[in-house]
Amino acid sequence: MKKLQFSPKQRQVLDWWREDRFDAVICDGAVRSGKTFALGVSFFLWAMARFHRQRFGLCAASINGVRRNLLGQARPVLEGLGFRWEEKISRNEVTLRGGGRENTFYLYGGGDEGSYASIQGVTLAGVLLDEAALMPRSFVEQAAARCSVAGGKLWFSCNPAGPEHWFYKEWICKSEQKRALYLRFTMEDNPGLSPQVRERYARMFQGAFYRRYVLGEWTAAEGLVYDFFDRSAMPGPPEEPCSRWRISCDYGTRNPASFGLWGEKDGIWYRVKEFYYDARERGRQKTDGEYVDDLKKLAEKRCIEMVIVDPSAASFIEALRREGWRVQKADNRVLEGIRRTAQALKSGKIVICRECQAAAREFGLYRWEDGGEDRVHKEHDHAMDDIRYFVMAMERGNGYTARFVERAVF
Repeated sequence: MKKLQFSPKQRQVLDWWREDRFDAVICDGAVRSGKTFALGVSFFLWAMARFHRQRFGLCAASINGVRRNLLGQARPVLEGLGFRWEEKISRNEVTLRGGGRENTFYLYGGGDEGSYASIQGVTLAGVLLDEAALMPRSFVEQAAARCSVAGGKLWFSCNPAGPEHWFYKEWICKSEQKRALYLRFTMEDNPGLSPQVRERYARMFQGAFYRRYVLGEWTAAEGLVYDFFDRSAMPGPPEEPCSRWRISCDYGTRNPASFGLWGEKDGIWYRVKEFYYDARERGRQKTDGEYVDDLKKLAEKRCIEMVIVDPSAASFIEALRREGWRVQKADNRVLEGIRRTAQALKSGKIVICRECQAAAREFGLYRWEDGGEDRVHKEHDHAMDDIRYFVMAMERGNGYTARFVERAVF
């Protein structure tokens, strides 16, 4: 096995549990700072050093996230150290054996308010919660309550959010009261990142996301959501024909409806045309059938491989499907969608063409709510929503995830 390199802060994570004065560890800070890797390896080593035939919880916003971010990074290290790994995918559990000991690790997804029921009732010797700030409070508190075996400890990692976030106020601000070791990571704490990669990450984020994901600060989002967008620099459509076409839709009856026509050329998606209808301004609401006709006119005779639609627009989705359109319900995670849209705009993965003036107008008006919480002002957000829907679907459908991210090699 390749010799592992750890930064001083990662080494703190690896052996904090040797002292009995802490009941938990909290690692937050910048993206790609090496906190999840160190936390995952340390959690498994602690469990195998201190327990035999006990059960543990591995939690993330989704079970796929557990496998990707925790198991995927820790498994090669543990097998290189001589541990035997057995995963039962259908049961979402991993058994680890080594040194005459055996322990079982259960995988949990804590992505919504109903997730707490999945972990309710089980007794655990320890719980690791990766990206705890993305999980509802009900799940995190239920997971913590399950950790009732003598000597059990809690392990948290997360990227910062706003200063009004419950996890920041209840765990980070009260870390001493809760007997938790609090460690803030920066990208310099990851020995696997070169200066060039760190600079590239710094260019990927803007505004509050830069302060959170690069500087590692719990800071409020304020002002324009996309404050870097330059309306005067919007280009015309690509000169040569696009190879693929999609349409994204934010549906409205009394509120405006916004559709965007997207074409791909050389790996870049261009919003070349749009449809925008404000029923209040026009003095007349449209029917689902009329909106289907508007979508057809926007598409003209292009081959549209997918129509991404606001998931709450059930009747419109059904009307489209009856007409033979391939419809995908949009991923409506607002903050994650905004973050990925900002990255896609800044990296040039999507381009808004000058004909799309409704979108251009909203870019100049779309703002964060005042008050310190991560909420956008529910006005001038219809083109913003359909663009966000498109980006989230683009990442799933194209294999374009945040693959600007290389896995660090230690």
